[in-house]
Amino acid sequence: MTTLLMHLKEFAEKYNGLPDSLPSAENVSSENLSSPIIPDDFRCPISLELMKEPVIVATGQTYERASIQKWLDAGNRTCPKTQQVLPHLILTPNYVLKSLIAQWCETHGIELPQKTPSGERETIDVLLQKLSLGQPDVQRAAAGEIRMLAKRNAENRVCIAEAGAIPLLMKLLSSPDPRTQEHAVTALLNLSIHDDNKGAIVNCGAIDPIVEVLKNGSMEARENAAATLFSLSVVDNNKITIGNSGAIPALVSLLQDGTLRGKKDAATALFNLSIFQGNKVRAVRAMVVPPLVRLLKDPSSDMLDEALAILAILATHHEGKAAISDASATPVLVELVKNGSPRNKENAAAVLFALSQNDPVQTAFISKLGAYGPLMELARTGTPRGQRKASALLHLLDKNEKGSY
Repeated sequence: MTTLLMHLKEFAEKYNGLPDSLPSAENVSSENLSSPIIPDDFRCPISLELMKEPVIVATGQTYERASIQKWLDAGNRTCPKTQQVLPHLILTPNYVLKSLIAQWCETHGIELPQKTPSGERETIDVLLQKLSLGQPDVQRAAAGEIRMLAKRNAENRVCIAEAGAIPLLMKLLSSPDPRTQEHAVTALLNLSIHDDNKGAIVNCGAIDPIVEVLKNGSMEARENAAATLFSLSVVDNNKITIGNSGAIPALVSLLQDGTLRGKKDAATALFNLSIFQGNKVRAVRAMVVPPLVRLLKDPSSDMLDEALAILAILATHHEGKAAISDASATPVLVELVKNGSPRNKENAAAVLFALSQNDPVQTAFISKLGAYGPLMELARTGTPRGQRKASALLHLLDKNEKGSY
């Protein structure tokens, strides 16, 4: 069409006018007459649009950064153009091509393509080069800087992930240097705050290395690994993946021997993972119940809320219910119904109700411990869920009392 219009223009100039049946040259779109054809090398092979941020993949092919990153984030590990398997996922800026595109745009009077605001992109690109090619001390420093940049703001978290940092950080999780490992896992934690990065982290195979850090890293690295698993487990499908990875026994271990912060990170992850039914069994078989009950019995633990919340979830599974009963948790649960915070009363009543179902011995024991009066009070003044659980438990107590005569 452009060629035809150009011929028409030449015809008009030659004959000093156009036939009446044809539009005048002034009415023909100037864009159609003069827009240059974009060279194929300047187009992204995926989007076919003029590239703004050309990057080179391992096969030597160049793509628009956003397009190839989306391809990789979807779990693809091949070069879209050649179909070769990518030996690594590093994206290297193609500054030469970017300069040529800028010169071409200027020559043809085309506004330079504006890249999406990308935080400290040049700094990030340099840091990623250091991560991939640097010596151990250079990698340690670069990972620390990326950790801080990812913590700073949401824009940086997007930019760092788009630049291809996640696979590089994942490799550093197996670093023999404890500080490098801490930086890497904490950087992934900070990146995971952005929802779109959660899928990218899981798709690049980071779960198993994170669990390895949780098992064998320094205390700080273990704490941040637990926090990362919690962040990733917000996505329901990731609960299954993380549960299958062997993370739950390692979280139980941190719950027992970690610092207070480590225990809270482990408890938060265990709570979220146990929402998935299959992980309840894993947690119970990993012996999570005894340390949770010990935390209930220790007023100085500052872990009552977390321990009760996990027990309330586990009590909905028959193996969890049996484990809680075997751990002699009933007396402390009744005490919490009497004197705990509103939330603690609610969760304690929920656990007691689960223990009492189809168990007249447990029901009689709860009644013997003096739970009836506090449950009546909770049914009147507790939280909505607390009122429901207290009323249901009172019904079981009454039914059991009548049945005993």
